[in-house]
Amino acid sequence: MENVKLLVLFLTLTCLLFLSIGLVRPWAMLWWEDVQNRMKVIKAYGSLAILFGVLYKALDYYYP
Repeated sequence: MENVKLLVLFLTLTCLLFLSIGLVRPWAMLWWEDVQNRMKVIKAYGSLAILFGVLYKALDYYYP
């Protein structure tokens, strides 16, 4: 279970890194979209960062 928690933590940190890069240069993180803007970056990577963060806290709570 420790490996799963570590994986979820790395996914959270990666999403936060991509979010911060995307807020500076949206094209770098949303190159496949027709229109790139900061709101799409926040929706994509911000929601994933929150999801993985909550999942990490839940795993940490239920499997200490």
